[in-house]
Amino acid sequence: MRTCSFCGEEIPEGTGKMYVRKDGSIYFFCSSKCEKNNKLGRIPRKVKWVKQ
Repeated sequence: MRTCSFCGEEIPEGTGKMYVRKDGSIYFFCSSKCEKNNKLGRIPRKVKWVKQ
């Protein structure tokens, strides 16, 4: 089980997306909602629906 890099929820095996930046850092996303919010530059602790 991996955890989402944006919201912190656990991602079941075989689901989600992995994003690798040019600098080699790896991000895991549970949904397109988390992926898009990260791309927009939103900070997870300021978004109300994210687990704290």
